[in-house]
Amino acid sequence: MAGKLAINGGEPSVSFSNVTFPVYGEKEKELVLKVLESGRWWRGGSLEEQRDSVSGEFEAEFAKFNGVNHVLAVPNGTVALELALKAAGLGPGDEVIVPSISFVVTGTAPLLVNAVPVFADIDPETYQMDPADIERKITEKTRAICLVHYGGYPADMDRIMQIARKYELKVIEDCAHAHGTEWRNKKVGSIGDAGTFSFQMSKAITSGEGGAITTNDEDLFYTSYSYHHIGRLEHKGFYDFYLPAWNYRIAEFQGALLLCQLERYKEQLEVKHDNGEYLAKELGKVEGIKPLKRDERITKRGYYFFVLRYDKSHFNRIEKGKFIEALQAEGVPCWGAYGKPIYQYPLFQEMNFGDKQCPVACPHYGQTIDYTATKCPNAEHACENEQVVLKHHALLGAREDMDGIVDAILKIQKHSKELK
Repeated sequence: MAGKLAINGGEPSVSFSNVTFPVYGEKEKELVLKVLESGRWWRGGSLEEQRDSVSGEFEAEFAKFNGVNHVLAVPNGTVALELALKAAGLGPGDEVIVPSISFVVTGTAPLLVNAVPVFADIDPETYQMDPADIERKITEKTRAICLVHYGGYPADMDRIMQIARKYELKVIEDCAHAHGTEWRNKKVGSIGDAGTFSFQMSKAITSGEGGAITTNDEDLFYTSYSYHHIGRLEHKGFYDFYLPAWNYRIAEFQGALLLCQLERYKEQLEVKHDNGEYLAKELGKVEGIKPLKRDERITKRGYYFFVLRYDKSHFNRIEKGKFIEALQAEGVPCWGAYGKPIYQYPLFQEMNFGDKQCPVACPHYGQTIDYTATKCPNAEHACENEQVVLKHHALLGAREDMDGIVDAILKIQKHSKELK
């Protein structure tokens, strides 16, 4: 950690020279070429024909990996969430409780099925939805909880499932950040009524774009299947259509990449989990930087972010943005994540359900909701002042890379006056 800060012309603390992402090789090339030469580039047709495809093979393997009965692969994680909400029965005027910190689609997916998102605050030690605030936000219109395992850290599924049973609510787990994460030895996406996954380019398992729904609910699976397949019903006529629906079928090229990437990820998951545990332990020795709270109920961490809670009082009061800039210069792949709670985006700040309609407002809601009045103090504080995240591929590095991250932080701390 000795020497001049890299941001001021010194040598970086870490290089991650042996880390690349995404990881690919001959297996991906061979299977994508096989799809190309087969002439079968889609996986449409009957359910049996879809299962007898590369994408169908991925679905079967992903079901085993997650310990669920059913998987439906779709073009991306956004439509996976939209389909899961629709198949779970959400519709006009229904309220869905969603997290205040996540990617925007967790808030907008309910709007796309004419439901109304209601934002819950976070637990400041875990950055996950606060179960107590979830319960406070429940009304007679609430029909579902759509949670996110933010950064790959699982939400408190014990409390959330208790609340859901008490109020007879559906639970949709957005697992876009949490491939392989386990709560009490159960994979996320297998605990609620349905789980949704993203395989977008930045995700831990990727096909550039891609998504999936996981569920043990047969009715929800077949309803999702129909909605993603232009309203067809299995074992009915191929040109008979029963629901107004979408074409959300995945392409075989995506399925080929996912099948190979899933196999690679099983080893990557173990590396990231072990490095994450080591890094959290070492960061515990650094004043002013806290990892998220450790919880013995979390039996596996499938990281998308490794979240650091930054306290500027231990860094000569340099602002979070300057700390991130200095840490990036030291060679650490990090950023400030999504920047603000979802409800602070213009989409929600300029929306008013009720007397003032906007294009996505639900006229069946029957009352006015003003998102400019939404306040989630813990989420706002975390976004503005604390949250610094390491990108998940950093955890694929060697143990000396983890030490390099710690050294970089200590170096910035020691020379923080130079950043003023």
